[in-house]
Order: sequence, then structure tokens, then C-alpha cells
Amino acid sequence: MNTVYKNIQEAISNGDKLFAVLIDPDKFSVGNTSHFIEKVNTSMATHIFVGGSTVAENQTDILVSEIKKYTKLPIVLFPGDVSQITNKADAILFLSLISGRNPEYLIGKHVKAVSKLNNSQLEVISTGYILIESGKETAVEKVTRTKPLLKNKVQNIVDTAKAGELLGMKLIYLEAGSGAKNPIPDSIISEVKKVLHIPLIVGGGIRSKIELDKAFEAGADLVVIGTAFEEDESFLRLC
Repeated sequence: MNTVYKNIQEAISNGDKLFAVLIDPDKFSVGNTSHFIEKVNTSMATHIFVGGSTVAENQTDILVSEIKKYTKLPIVLFPGDVSQITNKADAILFLSLISGRNPEYLIGKHVKAVSKLNNSQLEVISTGYILIESGKETAVEKVTRTKPLLKNKVQNIVDTAKAGELLGMKLIYLEAGSGAKNPIPDSIISEVKKVLHIPLIVGGGIRSKIELDKAFEAGADLVVIGTAFEEDESFLRLC
């Protein structure tokens, strides 16, 4: 059953704003799970995303299993590679890096993932993933060997997002990248939102409640925060 995506659509229809905590298995201590998830459960978080650019084999499976013990929030895979797919999550963002032109991340990895997905109960949510420059080279750039879209080329970003929707994507994800110096400008979020009829996710570079609220006000339907929590768990108390 496609409950995760359906619930996202229903929340947006009701005017609710959604918020995901991104946990990178490569940067997170499994032993800290109960303590961390307790804070997540008392925050405004509606989803938990799990994934990273480079993650050790089986680490995602171990972490998701542990998270499941302490929360009823939906756990959504945000995979950087096929090795991060685990049937223990609720859904997977089937990411196509439509801002780049590396065929491996446009379709190649997806073909390799099919055999795993065929034998799983994961809800597969096709997602157009758009990397936007943020002031530094991100892990996504290094791993995918693609360049982000320039933030001063707003129409190109808007057209790329709309192309993703027309190709049948269910979500569009605007990403500044892990550890980004700056979040995606409000003007870009609002211009992209104007042309879409599907939910818009925004992540990367958000390190304060003010920046979080600005992303929502600009039109983000779901905001993802990861690095801010890695650096300071007390940020959860603000959300």
C-alpha cells in the first residue's frame, strides 16, 4: 500500500508542513539511537530519512532495525547506492539525479536496484533529485561526479524541476547537499513551487529555526535537516 506518499499528499492538502530528520548511517552511532530518537519523537518531525553518499555494507539495515524499536514515524530510505536498500524501512525515495548527466545516477543505479525492490515490501516513490550549488563541493558531487545547477540560473532550475514532474516523478527534491554552507535561496524555492503540481522537498544547509521557517514560507512542503542535528542535537528542541 502506498501509504507514505498518500499521507504526504493528504497533509499538504490540509495545509500541514512536513519535516524530516535525515540520519546518515556513516556518521551516526547506533548506540545513540534510543537517546536521539526520543528527541525526534518530541520534535515536530513527521518522517525519518535514512541514507548517505557513502555507507558501509549492511549499516543501513542495522540502523533502520534499531530506529524501528523506538518510533512509529515512517522511515524513508534516502539511498546513495543500491547497497543501502533494506526491506526494514517503510518506503524508499527512488532518486534520479536529474540535475546531472551521469547516466549511472539517472537510470543505471535504478536498474541495479530492481532485483532488490522486487523482493521487498518497500513503497517506491520516484523522486527527481536536483542538486544546487551551495558554496562548497558536496559529497553528492564527489560521488556522482556531477556538477550542481547554478543558483543564479533560476529558470534552468525551474525547468529541470518541471521536466521531472512531466517525466512522472512523484516528488521533486531541491538539495544544497550535506554540509552545504548556504541553504537554497527562498526565491528559488518559490519559483519552483509555482510550476509544480507535486510535493516539493527542500534540504541542505539549513541550520536554524529561522531558515527552516523561511523554507516553509517560500513553498517547501517537506523540509529535511541532517547536518544541523549531527553538529548539535539541541537543535531538535527548536523544532
